[in-house]
Amino acid sequence: MKTVLVAGATGYLGRNIVKYYMAQGWLVRALVRDAEKARSSGLDATEFFEGEGTEPESLIGVMDGVDLVISALGITRQRDGLDYRQVDFQANANLLTEAESADVIRFAYVHVLNAKAMKGVPMVDAKQAFVDRLQASALPSTVICPSGFFSDMADFYTMSKAGRVWLFGDGSIRMNPIDGADLASAIGHAIEQKREFVEIGGPDILSHREIAELAFAVRSKPVRITNLPDIIRRAAIHLLPFVTPKHIHGPALMFLKAMGMHMVGEIHGTKHLNDHFGELARHDAEAPRQRSSISKEVQNAH
Repeated sequence: MKTVLVAGATGYLGRNIVKYYMAQGWLVRALVRDAEKARSSGLDATEFFEGEGTEPESLIGVMDGVDLVISALGITRQRDGLDYRQVDFQANANLLTEAESADVIRFAYVHVLNAKAMKGVPMVDAKQAFVDRLQASALPSTVICPSGFFSDMADFYTMSKAGRVWLFGDGSIRMNPIDGADLASAIGHAIEQKREFVEIGGPDILSHREIAELAFAVRSKPVRITNLPDIIRRAAIHLLPFVTPKHIHGPALMFLKAMGMHMVGEIHGTKHLNDHFGELARHDAEAPRQRSSISKEVQNAH
């Protein structure tokens, strides 16, 4: 039976990758910082390996018996005093070094769509530096560039709940975000096909305006969209590094860059963004009833 090591297993995509390979009958080894915490969070892997990607000595033995490595390891917000170079580049490079000295057949890495057009964004630069290192390795590899996750679209839905969605420019920039489970499946197929580089998106190519309209539609609310001059976005890219700390402008720069370019990958998956927004709306509708039920139980207990 084949074994896959999943790095970044506790993240949004990592969890879906673990679930996909478990369903395919693989032995799944999840690289985590705290195994007990990972289990209690509901992560269901065959086994857990405790280690820190940034600490090479903690990775000794992590590749024993591993056939495939899939890394979704990276940080979206800086923590523990670590920066993007230390995690997105060096931690993955440490894993690659271990894989190169083991019997690993392939190393797959989740990158960023349009990375080269985002040069100068620290998070993306660190990821690209690792991709350069990976592609220079003799170890066969697959680089996956998602167009964006459904979870990233929560900002559109949240703004619609507040009554107005704010867009940069005329809202015509297009993207096709993808559900996490659909992306995990597409990653699995790309690896099976031994593809070296693949850009992956969901089944619907939508403009920012159309995404905003969907967010209003699932709640049967009137569409209220305000278009901001795109110069505001461009100015923010230049100013944020000077007026905000790294943990704020780091992810913000990537978001602002992505909002100014088409983010469209190969069409994959069966779940639509409208379905995702519908789930968010149903959750919002059920929450008051659940709170009311809990309140009544507490009152009856007294």
